[in-house]
Amino acid sequence: MIDVNELRKGVTFEQGGNLYKVLEYDHHKPGRGKATIRTKVRDLRKGNTLDMTFTSGDRVQDVRLDYHNVQYLYTDGDFYHFMDNETYEQPAIPAAVVGEAAPYLKEGMEVKLTFYGSEPLDIELPVTVDLKVTEAQAAVRGDTATGVTKKVTTETGLEVQVPAFVNAGDTIRVDTRTGQYVTRV
Repeated sequence: MIDVNELRKGVTFEQGGNLYKVLEYDHHKPGRGKATIRTKVRDLRKGNTLDMTFTSGDRVQDVRLDYHNVQYLYTDGDFYHFMDNETYEQPAIPAAVVGEAAPYLKEGMEVKLTFYGSEPLDIELPVTVDLKVTEAQAAVRGDTATGVTKKVTTETGLEVQVPAFVNAGDTIRVDTRTGQYVTRV
């Protein structure tokens, strides 16, 4: 058991049979009374986001998680298949677990999978990923007082706003945390 005052961004805990990962944490101490801890958490099994409020002194069950470096192989639509770099096992992860990370996955890419026992819970992407542009809109020139941008589609289907000089066939670097263009590679 851990005290709720020890919860921070990225900490995973169990409550009511569900596993939660802290996304945001705010400690509020009023002038009188007990402090309140407001958190935004993601249910790791269902994928939904919740707001939870605790009072100072509450306790939650901490969990032991295992992390495995894996290589992304392919998807068959319902499952994403990976290969463990150490044991060469090939876990199949449901699309619901992969969630928002799916458009950033390229074959052969190294990622980190989080397991609770033998159950896969979460996927951790690298900070940036290089993707090839497959489609690019024509840039509209004219309002050049601000940066001219256009929308492109990458090899994985991800749509990104990029500067006007990026064309189909170029490789771009995308920040996986924000989904924004970083640079042309």
